[in-house]
Amino acid sequence: MARLLQKQQNKAEQSSLKDKKVAASLKQNMQDTKELFGYGVNKDFAMRSITLKSNGKKGILFYFSSIVDGERINLHIIKPLLTAEGDRIKNIVSIENIEETSDFEKVVQNINSGKVILFVEGDTQAYAMDVADFAHRPVSKAENEVTIKGPQEAFTESLNSNISLIRKQLHNHSLINEGIQVGERSVNEVNVIYIKDLVNDDILNNVRDRIKNIKTDNVRNLEILEQFIEERPYSLIPTILYTEKPDKATSYLEDGYVVILMDSSSACLIVPVTFWSFFHAPEDRYLRFFYGNFTRSIRIFCFYLTLMISASYVAISNFHSEMIPPDLLLAITASRERVPFPLIIEVLMMEIAFELIREAGLRIPNPLGPTIGIVGALILGQAAVEANIISPIIVIVAALSGLSSFAVADLNMNFTIRLMRFIFILAAGTYGMLSLTGAFLLFLMYAASIKSFGVSFFSPMSPHFMSSEDTIFRKTVRKEIFRPTYLHLKDIQKKPK
Repeated sequence: MARLLQKQQNKAEQSSLKDKKVAASLKQNMQDTKELFGYGVNKDFAMRSITLKSNGKKGILFYFSSIVDGERINLHIIKPLLTAEGDRIKNIVSIENIEETSDFEKVVQNINSGKVILFVEGDTQAYAMDVADFAHRPVSKAENEVTIKGPQEAFTESLNSNISLIRKQLHNHSLINEGIQVGERSVNEVNVIYIKDLVNDDILNNVRDRIKNIKTDNVRNLEILEQFIEERPYSLIPTILYTEKPDKATSYLEDGYVVILMDSSSACLIVPVTFWSFFHAPEDRYLRFFYGNFTRSIRIFCFYLTLMISASYVAISNFHSEMIPPDLLLAITASRERVPFPLIIEVLMMEIAFELIREAGLRIPNPLGPTIGIVGALILGQAAVEANIISPIIVIVAALSGLSSFAVADLNMNFTIRLMRFIFILAAGTYGMLSLTGAFLLFLMYAASIKSFGVSFFSPMSPHFMSSEDTIFRKTVRKEIFRPTYLHLKDIQKKPK
């Protein structure tokens, strides 16, 4: 009951803030702001009183000292206000972005976003000046999407830096960066980026609506936002592309996709996506035609290998041994002679052990992680074989299955593969190839039913659409004429025929 009353009280406070306006009395505005931000208790909340030289009126500045650039405040706001003449505040201070607002809710949002708020005696407008200086790391190389050829820069946790990285590669006046506010208690800005004379308005409105319809206290970063706007929260298959490479995001923007950015996230979201997008890497296009297609074919083969090799081994060895050459069959039988467990248990044990080593390797400090991971796997495998817990061939199968999964760089699709692998192994252990084929068909049918922001998951292959034909393999760059028509873009032709 107490919680309910507190919740109702909080809602009432938020509602009253929405209706509140900036008062003409400077004293009233000062008291309200001090009370809202806990002035005196909140150590980094600062207030500065000044007298404007232009009209002799008193003014007060409010800001969080920990998230603003103090030098810019002194040079471009306080000094001009104290010394310069002018008829309007905009003509006095030398800050690029100045926003006038009469809503107190906006005042609170701007202070939280790293802006300085100026109240002036007798003025019912507050002035928000952007001097934000949030701490962030410098631009560095991508850690999860490593490329050998092409740009090496990766997104950082600074929104301005990330937008700069995109604009650096895409010099287009139609590139729009649109901000949408989300969150009730902590209001954060989601930036939707698109090319206005290219993007499909229905898809763009769909993205806007999903972001605007989020009803929660706080959306801290893109990783949380992704879970709010995705199609099916309980699906194993992702429907949003997540990348830390600005050049990859730019290439999708050029094709009419929508990119989403937020502060505090060193990546971006790309929507809508198709199944094939998860296997494309920026390097495919930087390499020559044959080289790029060769690496892509290796990636697709690894996808099949990691998904099916363990399950196929279980199915064939247990139910279809006549498919194995006699010499190999005898070798497998001899190696399993002293193993006390059924084959499916052996495979599951090794797959789980590989997942344990992978997860532990991620948590171990960087200098030790790879070494301990490799040594741990070798020792564990050798010891398990010598103790007759598993047969040697299982080590080979599990190692192939695990290592192949690393070829799929996208983290979300990587998890899909790892989880689906266990389902296929269990299916193969039930009725062999019959049940494995059934499970694979169900997976295929489910994937075909998925849509990402209205776009079929297997487009442009099924249903068929005209496109640049960059699906499994790509054409030479000179022959890429069309953009993906399944996006129904305003301009589908990349260049005249």
